[in-house]
Parts: sequence; C-alpha cells; structure tokens
Amino acid sequence: PHSPTSRRRRKLCFRRLERGDPARDATRSLMSFAGVSVVDSAKHCTCDTSAVYAGADSGYHLLMVRDYSRTKVQLPTGESATTGLFTVGEYDWYIEYYPNGENPNCRDFVSLYVTRHTLYDCEGEEDVEAKFSFSLVDQLEKHKPVYIHGTNKTCTFSSSAPSWGSDRFVRRDALERSAHLKGDCLTIRCDIMVVCKDHKIEDAAGTVPDINQHFGHLLQNKVGADVTFEVGGETFAAHRCVLAARSKVFMAQLFGPMKEGATTSSVIQIKDMEAKVFRALLSFIYTDSLPAMEKDSMEEDEMSEVMDEGREEAAEFEMWLQWLEDLFVAADRYDLQLLKLICEKQLSEHISVSSVTSTLALAEKHHCCGLKEACLKFIQVQSPSCLQTVMATSGWDHIAVTYPWVVKEFIAKLASNQRK
Repeated sequence: PHSPTSRRRRKLCFRRLERGDPARDATRSLMSFAGVSVVDSAKHCTCDTSAVYAGADSGYHLLMVRDYSRTKVQLPTGESATTGLFTVGEYDWYIEYYPNGENPNCRDFVSLYVTRHTLYDCEGEEDVEAKFSFSLVDQLEKHKPVYIHGTNKTCTFSSSAPSWGSDRFVRRDALERSAHLKGDCLTIRCDIMVVCKDHKIEDAAGTVPDINQHFGHLLQNKVGADVTFEVGGETFAAHRCVLAARSKVFMAQLFGPMKEGATTSSVIQIKDMEAKVFRALLSFIYTDSLPAMEKDSMEEDEMSEVMDEGREEAAEFEMWLQWLEDLFVAADRYDLQLLKLICEKQLSEHISVSSVTSTLALAEKHHCCGLKEACLKFIQVQSPSCLQTVMATSGWDHIAVTYPWVVKEFIAKLASNQRK
C-alpha cells in the first residue's frame, strides 16, 4: 500500500447506478455492495454520486471508466478523477483514478487510491484501521474475502494519512492489450474491510490483541515448544500441534508416516532453505500474515559503502525478490496455500524484463497458473527490443529446454493477438 503526500485532483462526472442495472447485478459477492460510480469523459460535468451505505464492516464499490482513451488525454500525470462518497463500516470513502499515474515515477501505470473522507477542522477524529484491495471486475479470484484479508496489509487511515492506494495498479500498455478493456471501457472494484469498528471496547480495555498476536508471542517466547528445526546453521523452536494444524505436510512429518525423530528433543534438519526464509515461514504459520524481509546488517553496510543510492535500492529489490521467490517455494513445499497465493500476488506485481524468465520458470515448476499467465502477459506487451532482450537471456534458454510447451503457449498467444 502506498500513501501519497500530495496530489492534484480534477473531478470528472460520476453517476450512481441504481438497482436493476446489469453492471450491479453481475457483480454480486460475499462482500456487501457499496454502489457504483461511472466516470464520464464529457467536459463541464458535475458530480452527483450520492453516498451509498454498505451496511457492514466489509464492502465493495465499483468504478466504471467509460471512454478510457479520452480520460488519458484529459488527465495528465498527477491529476485524477474522484468519485463521490460511499459508505463502508460507517465511514465515508471515495476513490481517485489516475489514468497517467499519480507521479512521474509511475507515468506508465494507472494509479488508484482510496481515501477516508473526514470533515475539515474536526478535532478528535479517530483513526480507522482497514484493509483494501483494487482489482478488475472480472478477476473473480481476487474478490473472495479470504484473498483480500490474506493478501493485503492493514493500513491506518488518519487525518495525516487519509489516502492509501496503489501507484502501479496496472501498466497501461498491458491493460490496453488485455480483455479487461472492452469497448474502451473498464470496471475497477475496490474492496474495503474495516478491521476494528467497535471503539467502545477499545476505550474500555485498550487495544485488544487478536489470536494472531497471541500465537506470534507464543512463537517468540517459545513457551511449551516441543520441536526444534535446524535451518542454515540456525535453530528454531516451535510447537508441533500448531505446525500440524496449519500444514498437512507438517502433520505427516510430525505425527504421521513421515514422523522424524523418536523423542520431542530431536532436531529436524531442513536443507535447501535459508534461515531467513524458514523464519518468515514460521511467522506466517503463527500469525497468518507476511512479515517484512530481514536485512543482513553486514551486507547492508557493505552495499552502502560501494554503491550509490540508486544502485543500492536496485540491489535491495533484487534481494527482496529472491527472498520472495524462496518463500513461494517454501509455501508450496509445506502446502501453505494462502502464503503461496500472497507470494504469487507480490511476484505478479513486480515482474520486470530482468526477472520475468526466472519467475515464469518458477511458476511452471510449481504449477502456479496465475503467476504463469501474468508472466506471459507481461512478455506479450513488451516492445520488440525488450522482447529480444528477454529471449536473449539464459533464463529463456532454460525455459525453452526444460519447458518447451511454455514457448509453444507463448507463440500461440502472440498469434492470437495478431489475428485480433
């Protein structure tokens, strides 16, 4: 999630779809419906979207962009179209749509932000903790509450940071060549989950820790730990029942036919995995959330001495990407499907010319169709020069030799696009 410091806004025409509208009826889900807004590229148009109440702590709002091509012309980088207010969890929200990116660093992307509406000069306005997710309306797998809850961090919407969003929601060239843009129109879905709404309980008892916090503390203090793992020269204490409850593989390893060690004091060796990856895996098992990547202080100091800021950021990104790929492999190894889905989402959002072949090979090896499709779509929309760069890498040669059917699928997709 990204919270911008300052943005220029331009309001275009939005209208609300009433009951019976096909666009509304076609998008029913488990989340409560919180209205539809339509952006119209017509000039000198007023905004008449009225507040729509979702009636629950979780809801979704649809943003329909009509005449997409003209919105790109009318709204340069840094300028947005803003919806009217809609209500989820007793709070008012609105969405900002930047067809040419929120800032120059993301000018090739569509940027989206959701903002909690507050009254000016309103003292004592409490912060709101919420998860949010942007997706395209036909990406059905991303509309499930379990996906939204598991793949998005909780953000604090406060008076100082009322807006959060994605400055790189989707590349424009990829969007314009995809099936999501139909008749120069697209529909974006914004899901919001208000995490804690009952402030009376908070005021009486302070912040109430949830079960994930309790289990996180259990992992840290090691009380009652009955199994030890050795990974990359480090040891980790854990609880057999917790691991078995979360992973079928750990269930078999610790209590079934794969059971290792005759006593509870035995140390289980795990090979082909770094300690920081296993630590992250354990953290997810206990807390159901993705931790931040650990930084090796020695490596960080050495990098800062020999690299300028730009190269250091690039090196840190490569380290994070490698860590994420390793965590994806670990999630697949221990059958942690939600963690695998979270890693897939992050990897899909950070595909680049330099990483696409390794990510594609990873997706094929671990039977991850969503990640594979994201890689193929990324390659499809590249310029001829970038495409040549991708195909000249050893990674592409590896795919051609190890997974030749993937190359055939890619060629078929290119041929299909040319026919269209």
